[in-house]
Amino acid sequence: MLLAFAVLPHAAAQSNATSAFPVRPVRFIIPFPPGGGADVIGRVLAQKLADRWGQQVVIDNRAGAGGNIGAEIAAAAPADGHTLYQFNIANAIAPSLYKKLNYDPVKDFSAVTLLASAPFILVVHPSLKANNVQELVALAKAQPGKLSYASSGNGGPSHLAAEMLKSMTGIQLNHVPYKGVALVMNDLLAGQIQLTFTVPGSGMPQVRAGRLRALAVTTARRSAAVPGVPTIAESGVPGYDTATWYAVVVPAGTPRPVIGKLHTDLTQALNLPDVRERLTGVGVDLIGSTPEYLAGFIRTEIIKLGQLVKLSGARVD
Repeated sequence: MLLAFAVLPHAAAQSNATSAFPVRPVRFIIPFPPGGGADVIGRVLAQKLADRWGQQVVIDNRAGAGGNIGAEIAAAAPADGHTLYQFNIANAIAPSLYKKLNYDPVKDFSAVTLLASAPFILVVHPSLKANNVQELVALAKAQPGKLSYASSGNGGPSHLAAEMLKSMTGIQLNHVPYKGVALVMNDLLAGQIQLTFTVPGSGMPQVRAGRLRALAVTTARRSAAVPGVPTIAESGVPGYDTATWYAVVVPAGTPRPVIGKLHTDLTQALNLPDVRERLTGVGVDLIGSTPEYLAGFIRTEIIKLGQLVKLSGARVD
């Protein structure tokens, strides 16, 4: 799906006066369907960039294969800054999950900035006799392998979040993979499974309605999106820390001055009050980072997530 953001009339004059980049419309590839958190982040920032540059920023939703389809297209694009890619946690999982990739998540891209992160929330069906993580762990140890958790797919972020909890607490849980978050929520609300890890945008409306119970968030610190929910780390599992995240990269070889401008304009957009209000409202914590930090972060995440993939035994051929 392509979505072109309109340009404000005064923006073109400002852009031409300050920089030669961009000289034509910019494509922003989002590796997920319209409507989700990644798409919302991309659209909000695309509009701000279009206003600033006097050029259209076209959202190009290329969903499929766990983010790999969009990444392949972006990696093969001209390295001139006119193609942006929203790199995410799925791309960091991919090298360990897939037998073969048609792109290299490190070598084929140049980092621009880490945009935002979102915790997963550990939610349970209200019938489960666990009001916090410690009670859940005790219940799971008393009934090894009897509790079932859902994920949105083998090797996906929610699957690995559960595997991390199992590894760090020594509990046994039965994994039930689904094809998407919507199916997970349907069966969890029906009580056919007991728990899952989900993003705030999917889980918190059900928690507020009393249909699910939130036990904890997966990040090391509490999330501004759900400040009243404790972390797993503070709930008796010290060191537990994982989250989904979103970044912007460009094809490797993009000129440094262009990366510098993209970095400046994106991080300034993240600090706009209306952007912060809009995106915090969908459950994400805005970040903004240097290109160097993002490059190191991606390498670290690939190693960490690769260990979890190995632990889980997940594989996609």
